[in-house]
Amino acid sequence: MKSAKLFGSAAYLTTLCTIATASHAQSSVALYGIIDEGLMYQSNLGGERRVSLDSFSGMNSSRWGIQGREDLGGGMNAFFTLESGINLNTGAFGQGGTAFGRQAYVGLGSARFGNLSFGRQYDMIFYFAEPASFAGMIGSAAFGHPGDLDNTGNDIRVNNAVRYMSPNFYGFMFGGEYSVGGVSGNTTANSGYSLGASYTNGSLLLGTAFEYFKNPVSSTPGSGLFTNNANGASWLAQSLNKGYASASAYQVAIVAASYSIGSVTLAASASNIQYANLGGPLIGGTAQFNNADIGIRYTCKPFLSFSLGYEYLIGKGVRTTGGATVGNQHYNQVAFLTDYLMSKRTDVYFEAGWQRASGTSSLGTAAVADFTNVGDSSNNHQLLVRLDLRHKF
Repeated sequence: MKSAKLFGSAAYLTTLCTIATASHAQSSVALYGIIDEGLMYQSNLGGERRVSLDSFSGMNSSRWGIQGREDLGGGMNAFFTLESGINLNTGAFGQGGTAFGRQAYVGLGSARFGNLSFGRQYDMIFYFAEPASFAGMIGSAAFGHPGDLDNTGNDIRVNNAVRYMSPNFYGFMFGGEYSVGGVSGNTTANSGYSLGASYTNGSLLLGTAFEYFKNPVSSTPGSGLFTNNANGASWLAQSLNKGYASASAYQVAIVAASYSIGSVTLAASASNIQYANLGGPLIGGTAQFNNADIGIRYTCKPFLSFSLGYEYLIGKGVRTTGGATVGNQHYNQVAFLTDYLMSKRTDVYFEAGWQRASGTSSLGTAAVADFTNVGDSSNNHQLLVRLDLRHKF
C-alpha cells in the first residue's frame, strides 16, 4: 500500500514537472530596441542657428525594451512590455527622465476575446489613426504636425491607463482606453479616455480616433496628461499652445487613410484639436485647431525610398477679456526624405523640412515656426535638416 502511494506521488510530481516544462517552453521574453542618432541642423532656434546630435527627432526615437508573453492555456496568454527612451548623447532616460517612459504595462490576451492591459500606454491615436497618416508613417520631426497638437508624434503617453484592444474581425479592429486620474477626493480630475477603430482591406488602411481628457495640466509631476513625465514639464511648452495651459479639458478627433499602388504609397489625415473652458484672460473660451497632412512615398528599390509631404495647420482665434484676439495661427510645412537600407536592420536617411507661420500665437505675439516640439524659431520660418544612422535590434 505504501509503495503504491509512493508510486502515485512520483507520477504526480512527474506530471507537474512535465506541465511546468511545457508551460516554460511556450513562454518568451525578448530584448529589443532602436538606435536612431542624427546630426541635426536648425536654421533658427530662439534666434540662433543650431547644429546638434539628437536621439529623439528622427524617424524613430532611440529606445530599448523588454517584452514577454506566457501561454496560460485555453487560448489565453499573459504579456508585458517595459520600454525606455534613451538619449545616446548623455545616457539619460527619455520622456523627461521617466525610467520606462515610453511604455510600462501588463495584461491578459485572447485570440478570441482581445487584449486587456494596465499601466503607462499609448492612446488610441497611436494604434488606429497614426499608422494611416503620413506624419505617422514617416515619424520624424520634419514631417510631424506643428507642436504635435494631435499627438500623432507620440509626445505624450497615458498614465494609469486601462486599455482594451479587440481581435481582428475581417479587417476591422477597435479599442478603448480609460485613464484613472488618481486624485484623492476627486475621481474624475486628470482622468480621460480615448476610442479608436481601423479597417484594412488589401492595400487600403482607414483609421480614426477620439480622445478627451479632463484637467490635462497638473501641478504634481507625473500626473495629468500634459505633465505626466517624471520631471513634470508641460507639453504646452511652445508659443503655439503655451497660452492654453489653463484649459480644463482637451480633446482630439482624427481620421486618416493610406493606400498603396505598387511601389507608391499615398497617405493623408485630418484632425480637430480643442483646448476647452480656458481660464485667465481667455475665460470660458475654447481654442480650436484644424490640421491636415498629405504625402507620397515611392520605393524605387527594395533598399531605397523617397518621401514628400505637405502639412497645414490653422488655429481659430480666441477673444480675451480685453477685446484682443489671440491664437489665429496658420502653418504651412513641406518635407522631403530619402532612406537607404544597408541591411534589414541598419539604414541611413536624409531629410529636410521647411515651415512658415503667420498670424498671432497663443501668447498674443506674432506666430513663429515650430517643428513638432524641437523649439520655437524667433521668426516665422524655420529650416530643419537631419542626417541619421538607424539600427534596430
